[in-house]
Amino acid sequence: MTITPRHLCAAGALLVSTLFGGCALAPPQAWERGNLAKPEMTMGADPLDQRFVQHIYGSKENASGGYGVGGGGCGCN
Repeated sequence: MTITPRHLCAAGALLVSTLFGGCALAPPQAWERGNLAKPEMTMGADPLDQRFVQHIYGSKENASGGYGVGGGGCGCN
């Protein structure tokens, strides 16, 4: 059997998918959860900046409240 460029391309694609597919959705380990709980890991780490953004949103949209509350507005929390 001769090795063709098509075989090399298929082998390369298989190698890349094996290397990158293994670490896609691994849950955090117990020793990593402490790092994830730090305040700097949150999306809104700066409370003053969050208040400013909410003030701008309230001014533009003329709406307030409902930040971080579960539910879809249908009353089925």
